[in-house]
Amino acid sequence: MAMSTGETGSSMSEPNITPMIDILLVLLIIFMVIVPVTPKGLEALVPQPPKHQVDPAPERTIVVQVFNHPGAPPAYRINDLDVSHADLLSKLQEIYANRAERVMFVKGDDDVNFAYIADVIDIGRAANVDHIGLMTPKIQAGQ
Repeated sequence: MAMSTGETGSSMSEPNITPMIDILLVLLIIFMVIVPVTPKGLEALVPQPPKHQVDPAPERTIVVQVFNHPGAPPAYRINDLDVSHADLLSKLQEIYANRAERVMFVKGDDDVNFAYIADVIDIGRAANVDHIGLMTPKIQAGQ
């Protein structure tokens, strides 16, 4: 500690803080060295891109179309695939075998007898389809 004398003759003591600052700087450096600099986080696996080219997922919306042929039984189509009436059940079972969402739409021509549409609905129920909707021209136009 240093002492200074004033003009009045009284003694006033002032602490010398230079050694305290030196000690604090040394402690700061020690703590900076002790604390690891590398950040630690959660160990998580990051998804990697596929090594193989993955086949595109099948279409989610399944539309069974019934086309009228005058004087002949109607033609059936699942999305863009022409299917005979005999193969309709097996194709639908194949499509819905691994799907969690079992929704199907039925679209018929204007002049198709509704009995054929009802038959497609029954085949859909036999293929374990949960929800079956009917598509009409008004629904397709977006009105």
